Amino acid sequence: MMKKLIYICILSGLLFSSCRSYSRLPLSLPPHISAEDSIRMANTKITISRQRTSYKGISRLKTYEFAHPDVPVAFDGFRMAFVSDLHYKSLFKEKGLDNLVKLLKEQHADVLLVGGDLHEGCEYVPSVIAALAAVKPPMGVYAVLGNNDYEACYDEIVREMRRCGVHLLEHKVDTLRRNGEEIQIAGVRNPFDLKKNGTAPTLALSPEDFVVLLTHTPDYAEDVPVTHADLVLAGHTHGGQVTLFGWYAPILPSHYGQRFRTGVRYNSMRTPMIITNGIGTSNRNVRLFAPSEAVMIILRRAEVPRPVSSFRPSLP
Repeated sequence: MMKKLIYICILSGLLFSSCRSYSRLPLSLPPHISAEDSIRMANTKITISRQRTSYKGISRLKTYEFAHPDVPVAFDGFRMAFVSDLHYKSLFKEKGLDNLVKLLKEQHADVLLVGGDLHEGCEYVPSVIAALAAVKPPMGVYAVLGNNDYEACYDEIVREMRRCGVHLLEHKVDTLRRNGEEIQIAGVRNPFDLKKNGTAPTLALSPEDFVVLLTHTPDYAEDVPVTHADLVLAGHTHGGQVTLFGWYAPILPSHYGQRFRTGVRYNSMRTPMIITNGIGTSNRNVRLFAPSEAVMIILRRAEVPRPVSSFRPSLP
């Protein structure tokens, strides 16, 4: 009976790995959100597809099409690659790192975003940062750091990123420009130290901006207001790393239980978050029903419907 159950779960996983799903923000909004914001949030649409890869070290490529009214026309179709939690070298080793670079180059991303926890030893820092820089997307590589990176080798990481031209966003915002229009990429410095970093770098931005916020842990977007962020990208959870058939993770590094384990989630302000399973492993070099993944996010402009006028001209 147990073998049959395992076979069913494996077959179900294979079936759903190639499916597409659609997600819309819930319409029950906090009372202080304006009517205009409500319309914009209701018109946010996320389409998800999963594709198994032939590259050792990366089980799948997960692609999100993210449609939002604040995406400028010039950025419709803009391709953002997102990787996190390489933990190099763990289960993710030299061949996997080479394969990741090949996979990301094949995706023709316009920008590469990195979510932290790069290494499992200071001696690996130069190799992993040089590999990420070698992807050479036209609009650059932007990164935040994870708890592992702050606990060890921080100065070396900063030095290597400067040397390789990787932009480290520690409570900073950078502007990407295309055909006279722009989007904002913001990054959080050590999201576990809320005493120093409990004010999000998005607060100074405009509601009209399209803002992507990078943070290592998804908890940050619930712990503090991330006002003006249109999309949050996070890792840290590893998708649970070891799960019961992909449904439940017995051990999860989050204060919010299973709520922010993986995939598309929303904080209490209804800000959409994409949380990746990441690539490497920590504590134990094993993954079970939490496949390693690279993420592609394709931006789409969503048109806000104009209100229909009730005016009727009088007939002569």
